[in-house]
Formats: sequence, structure tokens, C-alpha cells
Amino acid sequence: MDGAAGLGLYPLHRCKTIHLVRHAQGLHNVAGEKEHSAYSSPDFFDAQITPLGWDQVDNLRKHVRSSGLSRSIELVVVSPLLRTMQTAVGVFGGEGYADGIINAPPLMAENILNYNRPAISSLNSPPFVAMELCRERLGVNWCDKRRSISEYTTLFPAIDFSLIEKDDDALWELDVRETNEDIARRGLKFLNWLWTREEREIAVVTHSALLVHTLAAFGDDCHPSVKAEICKPFNNCELRPLVIVDRSMIGSSSTKIYYPRKIPRGIDAQNADPKRNKSGEGNNGIRMKAATKMKALVKKLKMKKREASCHIC
Repeated sequence: MDGAAGLGLYPLHRCKTIHLVRHAQGLHNVAGEKEHSAYSSPDFFDAQITPLGWDQVDNLRKHVRSSGLSRSIELVVVSPLLRTMQTAVGVFGGEGYADGIINAPPLMAENILNYNRPAISSLNSPPFVAMELCRERLGVNWCDKRRSISEYTTLFPAIDFSLIEKDDDALWELDVRETNEDIARRGLKFLNWLWTREEREIAVVTHSALLVHTLAAFGDDCHPSVKAEICKPFNNCELRPLVIVDRSMIGSSSTKIYYPRKIPRGIDAQNADPKRNKSGEGNNGIRMKAATKMKALVKKLKMKKREASCHIC
């Protein structure tokens, strides 16, 4: 039908909503805008976010709460670098601790790395998990090298680092920079991992290069303006919701919402059956009449057979 040519319709359990967020402004971003070589300076090792970056975090947090998004997100996945974890817990974390009463470990400890920020609570927040697959482009640039996991666990006690195998950064190399093709391949692997999660609505806090090169693989079957909307570069602390659709039966789990049958069973009421003949009968009424006619026909044929037998005799 021409009316549906521009639409796509998919079962809900074959869709997953992801809220993609690029980290807030980092110290390396400011220096790199002035001189690109600053990205490879050891001075910006695992750079944290700037005061302006924290303002961006606070504003996005307000938006997430006022829009109701904070109540629907079931999981936050974050790149294990300082700037992404600061952004993630600042935007999606719980409220501050009241009256000094601490009932849960903080997502971020107080005044980490001598930066004057209060602790961020894990109370009433979704779970947070760190994942290496959504890191920034690997190698050469010191801002993209992470700290040890043992150090991070003291800074971000309530983030789950169990999916990271090595304490030290075994992926970053000083003289080898990850190619566009490799980072896109890693990003697609990350999306496939997201699909295996049972959560249906997930926030991902990650980096510009990973987002740009991963999303470039999508949208070719859409209108060019939709492709451009998917693939445009992210600003610092930008949040962009997208939907993953399983069109190749990668996932086989069923939705918890779908209700497959009427219970108890029974004949549909006439006014509940939208498929009617001209007399207004529903399908069940038509089927019952057809069955009655068939029984009468069979009975008539049997009688004729008996009559024929008698005549032959």
C-alpha cells in the first residue's frame, strides 16, 4: 500500500530504546580546540570534565528529570574513562545524601581528584555498568587512556566494573591509533551486546568518535534527512534517543506485554468481531452455520447410499 511506504512496523519486543550521550566538555576538549596536538599530551591523561562541563551535566540532569526520562531508564552503560563516568553519574545518578545519612554506596565519591563536587548517591537510580567496548578511539592520545580499575572503584564505588577483565589498561597503545574501520566494528559489537541485555530502555554515555563511526553504518535505508539526523556529530553532553530494531531474528525473547489469547475461551460476541458478512454475522456464527450444513449434507448422502443399496438388491 502506498500509504505505508514510508513507515516501518515492528513487534515491540524486537525493539530497544537507547539514549546516547556524549560526555560533557573535558579539559582536553578546551586544549584541543586551541592546539590539536594537545590531545596527545600526557598532561591530559584521562582528562576530567571542566567547570563548564559540570554546568552542562547539571542542565542535562534537569532535563532528564523534567521530561520523565529518569523514571524509564533501566540501565546506564558507561565508558570507563573519567569524563564519561562523571557525566553519567551526574546526569542519571540519585540525589545527594540528606542529613549525612548514607544508606547506599555513592556512585561518585566526594571531591574526587581535588575537584569540589559533593558525593552522588546511588539511591533511586538505575544500575550503572562500565563497558570497554564503548570507549573512545584507542591509542596515542593520552586523554583516551584509562586509569586502573582499582583506582576507579574508590572514585565510583557503585559503578559495576565486573565486565572489565584487566585492572590496568591493556587496550591503549602509545604508538598505535585505532582506525575508523576498527572503531566502527567495535561499536557494532557493542550494539549487539546491548541487544542481549534484558533491559528495554538503556542510557549509554560514551564518546564522539565511537558514536560517529558506529552510527555511520545505519540509515542507508532511510530518507537522506533521517540518515543525516542519525549520523550528525554529537555536541558535548548531547542526548539523542534512538531505537534498535531486530530485523534479522538476532533476539528471540518475547515481550512481557503481549497478551496472546482470550481467557477464558468462548465464542466471540457479535459486536466484538470486526470481520462480518453483509448480514452482520461474525466469523464464529458463519463457521457454526457451515458446520451444521456440512452435517446435514453428510446425513443426506448416507441416506442416498442406503437407498441405492436397496435398489440394487
